[in-house]
Amino acid sequence: MSKRFEGQLALVTGSSRGIGAATAEALAAEGAHVILTGRDVKALEAVEERIFAAGGNATIAPVDLTEPDGIARLATAIRGRWDTLDILVLNAAMLPQLMAVSQIEASGFNKALTTNVLAQQALIAGFDPMLKKSKDARVIGITSTVATAPRAYWGAYAASKAAFEVLLDCYGQEVKNISNIRVAIVNPGATRTAMRAKAYPGEDPNTVKLPEVVAAHLVDLLGKQFPTCARESVNAAQ
Repeated sequence: MSKRFEGQLALVTGSSRGIGAATAEALAAEGAHVILTGRDVKALEAVEERIFAAGGNATIAPVDLTEPDGIARLATAIRGRWDTLDILVLNAAMLPQLMAVSQIEASGFNKALTTNVLAQQALIAGFDPMLKKSKDARVIGITSTVATAPRAYWGAYAASKAAFEVLLDCYGQEVKNISNIRVAIVNPGATRTAMRAKAYPGEDPNTVKLPEVVAAHLVDLLGKQFPTCARESVNAAQ
């Protein structure tokens, strides 16, 4: 049986664990060659090993999104090996310490803005040429409920994710009439991840869905002809 993404190249940021790892494995299972990015090399290697064991293909490309030239070096390396990029999943994000807006700590806020906004724009800019060469390019941005429903003490993270959504929406509008690129923004909702555990340390992880549920939703979406600038939420039970 043919696989949905046979012969396609996918890049998943933050793919060392959680939603990113589950999505990378799901895409590989459907035939995509997946580029795994993140800072934790050992964790990336573990994901790669699982993909290989399941009969898939992947390449590790470690990167720190906060490094000044990290994304540029990543894009140059990938463009040197492949001509086109078919799928870009912008999943990597950083959760700063939760605190009142009047008390936000500058260094943490700056790191969140760098990771969640500036790095995302740099990723789009770095891979836009490869995406435009694809016959059916798709860009998926992983967002958060607080981007559109602000919550007390979540100001720093919410502001960064709101800005991320605006960037993606604008990019989708800019390319929809001049390329085959389609953009979607997906809110995974409560999911059993390390970031969720950090934000809700007293929560029973068994009460929220697994990353694999979100990954299945993303893979299903990527296999459809969704309209650009589409917005979706994953509300499925675990």
